[in-house]
Amino acid sequence: MSEIETITKALTDFRDARDWKQFHNPKDLALALSIEASELNEIFLWKQSQDADLEKIKDELADVFSYAFFLAENLNLDVPTIIKEKLAKSVVKYPVEKAKGTMRKYDEL
Repeated sequence: MSEIETITKALTDFRDARDWKQFHNPKDLALALSIEASELNEIFLWKQSQDADLEKIKDELADVFSYAFFLAENLNLDVPTIIKEKLAKSVVKYPVEKAKGTMRKYDEL
């Protein structure tokens, strides 16, 4: 079993023991993911990055990852596969010779 499969199983075991799967539809998981990402952003609000509380960052980032894994599991998506597919698209959109060292979006390169 891969590390991602192990993490997903631990998350779904936690969820299932509490009978929460009934609440884990794609829409609500996407909303929860967005809300957790906002909570992560809030840690950095009005301060320098180095002044943000690392323990809070870890907790909120874990929540973001957890909901992302729940959403992938709910839609039967293989996390490594979808990441590799997206990376392949990004390689085409952002060729090194055009994108290196710039923050421009692909349609501005």
